[in-house]
Amino acid sequence: MKLIWCPEIAAKAYLDTVKFCGLSMEPGAPELISAMAGGWNAKLIVEARTNIGGAAALKCSAGLAIAAHHSGGRHVCILADEKSREEYICAMKNTSSNKDEPLPEMMVGEPEELMKKLNGIDFLVVDGICNDFGKRVFSFAKFSHLGAVLISKNASKKTFSWFRWNEVVGSAVCVVKSMVLPIGNGLNVAHIAGENRINSGKLFGPKRWIRYTDQNSGEEHVFRR
Repeated sequence: MKLIWCPEIAAKAYLDTVKFCGLSMEPGAPELISAMAGGWNAKLIVEARTNIGGAAALKCSAGLAIAAHHSGGRHVCILADEKSREEYICAMKNTSSNKDEPLPEMMVGEPEELMKKLNGIDFLVVDGICNDFGKRVFSFAKFSHLGAVLISKNASKKTFSWFRWNEVVGSAVCVVKSMVLPIGNGLNVAHIAGENRINSGKLFGPKRWIRYTDQNSGEEHVFRR
């Protein structure tokens, strides 16, 4: 089994996030991240913040809450300390037009301890990877057996040049695909395989011998896939 893309939920999450953020010339990170979380039908969405950030960062958080609403999932925001938690609550209430709108579930503490309480993460967003807090969040995360989508936000081009997902999540996690998107201040996105696909050896399909004949030279080539 693996994560299944749900275009209907992606569209609903995207449109509601656009309504929340307001119309702009082109979609930004909040709309894209919300659509991705909703489209993958994420059941445990986790975001980690080392700083509160500006309006765009808070809109991303609101977009994840919108996606969780449409997917019927749980949205958790983890923060380093109580001061960050208080600032986050105040900023989110000031950003939202609806003061009674429920806030995401919040957890405060060290990543090593918090990740033990969050089993089956299938959508993880960290606000920057250059700091130690962000690295530890990725490193100690316990992902869903179906796989997961990981996003590192606000990383500079310089960061992208050295960043390697396998070095952050560990060799036991199989990164199927990763890409850098020039949206907002930059998004580094990775899709990791579920445990069943890794253990069964079906991620890349069974190995087999393939015979190929070059039509121009007539040479025959045999290689293993």
